[in-house]
Amino acid sequence: MSTQNDFLETIPVGKLGIIAMKSSEELGKKVNDYLVSWRDLRDNEHTSTIAFSGYQRKTFLINSICPRFGTGEGKGVINESVRGYDLYIIVDVTNYSLEYTVRGQRNHMSPDDHFQDLKRIIGAAGGKARRITVIMPYLYESRQDKRTTRESLDCAMALQELYNMGVDSVITFDAHEPKVQNAIPLKTFETIKPTYQFIKALLNNIPDIEMTPEKMMIVSPDEGAMGRSIYFGNVLGLDIGMFYKRRDYTKVVNGRNPILTHEYLGSDLKGKDVIILDDMISSGDSMLEVGAELRKKGAGRIFFCATFGLFTDGLSRFDEAYEEKLFDKVVTTNLIYQTPELLKREYYISADMSKYIALIIDTLNHDFSISEFLDPTDRIHKIIDKHNSSLKDNQNNTQNNDQNQKDSNNETESK
Repeated sequence: MSTQNDFLETIPVGKLGIIAMKSSEELGKKVNDYLVSWRDLRDNEHTSTIAFSGYQRKTFLINSICPRFGTGEGKGVINESVRGYDLYIIVDVTNYSLEYTVRGQRNHMSPDDHFQDLKRIIGAAGGKARRITVIMPYLYESRQDKRTTRESLDCAMALQELYNMGVDSVITFDAHEPKVQNAIPLKTFETIKPTYQFIKALLNNIPDIEMTPEKMMIVSPDEGAMGRSIYFGNVLGLDIGMFYKRRDYTKVVNGRNPILTHEYLGSDLKGKDVIILDDMISSGDSMLEVGAELRKKGAGRIFFCATFGLFTDGLSRFDEAYEEKLFDKVVTTNLIYQTPELLKREYYISADMSKYIALIIDTLNHDFSISEFLDPTDRIHKIIDKHNSSLKDNQNNTQNNDQNQKDSNNETESK
């Protein structure tokens, strides 16, 4: 990983500025706090030069708003100058908690509304920023990434529109189909997997977890998620299983073919803890059905890990499934809106991505490579080795305590 001193050996691309759209205000504040703290600690002869002007500030957040007229029309307004800035715009297109008024009626903001506001802010910058990077954790229209009949290619069109407006790069997380970047082959498009944060969240919240082939397996809920499961399994040295979704292709329900059965393909998982990986939990039906099948096959603890917890049908089904012991924990990231109800759930673990995003922004602002964030294998091995060492020490301490207690009991009996 790049050190603090390494950063000071390169001139920033431009004065750093972050616009956290209203949909991502909380995430943006956390990212800003990390950046302010880190840069306050960097102090040498370089930071006083003109090339580092504005490098250390109380905040990197730039105030912006997207007000609406009574008809529902809107506009983007940036309340500060962004001339010459290296600008990072963070937006959560899935944040349905926000509302706006149309002729006195309250409307929840849809992904289309958020994307339109993003374009408004880019337009408000007026080409004055030195560089614009859009950080869109959930890629807009990413579920509509390929054409199977006479239908639109929304994600590809959206990416082309952003780059035509002057965006230099788009950073997203765990894109539903990374091949959508073929729509903009000469532009920068990065998709980052939160594998490291999933592992860190599990280790921090479940101290006795053992990520070894004898104790754990990785299971993909369908063939589409096999790529991330293979990476996860290879990094940890774990066996991998998969569920095959048999669908009824004669029907379409809510825009998709209904699933008839989940068929398991893989080795015996009796007594083993299982991590089920996917890019998103939408309604959650598929995850819960897979959890039920794993429980029937004698799996130990079951952990659902998904980058985006959408929970489009609410939490009641997860509450019922948890009571029925069909799973043990659900891990999703804070990249998108999390309801207060979700955060209160006993079974829920939030994987914080704010520090990771701050690292990416800090690195790119100095024009460093972010390859270490795209493949965090070394980081994962370090945290696993540290956990295994701690786990071994705890087991040795427990054995010593048991032996001491046994010796004490024997002394008492002999007396």
